[in-house]
Amino acid sequence: PINRLAEAADAFGRGVDSPGFRPSGAREVRKAARAFIVMRERISRQVRTRTDMLAGISHDLRTPLTRMKLQIAMLGDDDATRELKDDVQQMEHMIQEYLDFVRGEGGEEAVRVSLRDLLADVVEDYRRLATNVELKDAAMVQADIRVSAFRRMMHNLIDNALRYSKQCEVSLRATVNYCEVLVDDDGPGIPLEKRQEVFRPFARLDTSRNLKTPGVGLGLTIARDITQAHGGNISLETSP
Repeated sequence: PINRLAEAADAFGRGVDSPGFRPSGAREVRKAARAFIVMRERISRQVRTRTDMLAGISHDLRTPLTRMKLQIAMLGDDDATRELKDDVQQMEHMIQEYLDFVRGEGGEEAVRVSLRDLLADVVEDYRRLATNVELKDAAMVQADIRVSAFRRMMHNLIDNALRYSKQCEVSLRATVNYCEVLVDDDGPGIPLEKRQEVFRPFARLDTSRNLKTPGVGLGLTIARDITQAHGGNISLETSP
């Protein structure tokens, strides 16, 4: 019974439901199992409430933005109008980032897939765009994966790599207890003291409001959340 409780807790940490789990065993173990079930339901309800709220706010903001775009279009073409257009464009991009962030917490079910085949599909997406992305040394790994969320996480990491580098290599290593996905690029890298800060929501190394620099600072946050929802972790290290 203690092992089953530990397995259910570990599965919940990876975002996998355990519908067949029932309290059993000694009285103390059953009490702990019931407390776990209550905690699991509370956390799931809190996540759903937060997700619905964020999605609703982001969706509702689209209506006044659309009105603003129509009004700006009638103002002519001067410096002030162009600045307003830039502000609205940035707001639209931020809202889309919010919606992507919310979708990362959606109710997608995990399925058993070949992680190597999934990574090959992601890399092929970039090969079709004639970008320099390659899959290297991919081990055979079967894992329970939320496919859409995992693809979004990989796209965020590879997009970030290609934004600052000329080539990117993806590889998959496996050991007895875990597997490791590496996204390696030849860019300038992130300073050591900034490597934790960039995972914070809306954190950007480029502190200016330059719209030519895409993103609003949620890409790595989304990638980290998706990784942790799969029971994993993400870190930034010096590239070989």
